[in-house]
Amino acid sequence: MEHDKYYKERFHVQKNLIQSLAPLIEVHEIVEKVREELRRIIPNAMEICILLLDPKADQYTSPLQCALYETPVNCQSCKRERPAVKKAIEQKKAVVVSHSQPIQRLDKSLVAVGPEYAIPVFVEKRVLAIISVVIQPLTQYTRRDFFIIRDFADILGTIILNAKHQWEMTQEKIRISRMLTNLSPFVPESVRHMVDKNPELLTREKERKDVSVLFLDLEGYTKLSASLPEIKVNAVIERMFSSFVDPIHRSHGDINETAGDGLMIIFKNHDAKTNAINAVKAAFEIMDRNRALNLSLESDMPPIDVNIGINSGSALVGMTRFEGSLDTRMTYTATGSVTNIAARLSDYARGGDILIGEETEKMIQGLWPVHGLGLAQLKGIKEALPVFSLLKK
Repeated sequence: MEHDKYYKERFHVQKNLIQSLAPLIEVHEIVEKVREELRRIIPNAMEICILLLDPKADQYTSPLQCALYETPVNCQSCKRERPAVKKAIEQKKAVVVSHSQPIQRLDKSLVAVGPEYAIPVFVEKRVLAIISVVIQPLTQYTRRDFFIIRDFADILGTIILNAKHQWEMTQEKIRISRMLTNLSPFVPESVRHMVDKNPELLTREKERKDVSVLFLDLEGYTKLSASLPEIKVNAVIERMFSSFVDPIHRSHGDINETAGDGLMIIFKNHDAKTNAINAVKAAFEIMDRNRALNLSLESDMPPIDVNIGINSGSALVGMTRFEGSLDTRMTYTATGSVTNIAARLSDYARGGDILIGEETEKMIQGLWPVHGLGLAQLKGIKEALPVFSLLKK
């Protein structure tokens, strides 16, 4: 019965410790809570310290203050050279020193202590910390004490490591936030959102992916701007582009470039065929939104046509920086002939058309009617290319 009671106590102690640590995210809060619980469970303990062996520990946590001194003293400095702690680090196992040297205070006075127990805290066979327990003179550790301290050591390692990783992630977000703040006048809003979700994009090398790229531009934008007040034109264009955002996101597209009269959208999150299908779905929904908005325009404003070009293929995808003499501009883009042809298709389109390249046409065969327009000489492209329309003009 006593044996069963002992193991039940260990179970409840571990459960209570995990529950008390669950809401804590700061390392110093975690180690302080562990010390507080051990002090409560081991009544003859004079002091308990958790010594972090990470050289960078002072960057993400505050040291515990040793209670064996009249004035607060950093546990890291007062305990690290104690024989039990040194042996535990060297031997990578729990060590008990039966006859301990007294603790010398700053005023040179001595504090008698009893046996010392030091046990490593392991994470994947690496010693992350040491739990050091000093009990009162003329007392002994019980078998119960050893097992409970060992239980705490087993639990503590992973929790400290997770808290450290959380701190590192926070620091990385702060670093990225500062970087983007400095670049914010030159970074599209969509890129900032992407980096917020995936900070590694800032340093990751470009990778080759199968993508579909959609370019859209507004026909007659320059003429419209010259004939109507700038504020009025910009308000309409903003309303129009804002209405396109939901269809683009629903189709898993990323808006990565904006100009006064155009957008570039990349579809890159699925296989090549699905990317092409998503691009076409987005194009049709954009056209629907455009027709609805044209119907709502005031009588003095002519309809605004949206021309779209879509092309599919392999491209280098990743962050691109444009260094200038006065500033740095950063964007997340797909580079190569796939992108160039998509842009030229949107330039070639007229009257609110959706033009697609040959690869996109192959991937969507049988899903939508496609109208061949023959070979077209696109601006900046050396050879004439097959061009297809998704709208019957």
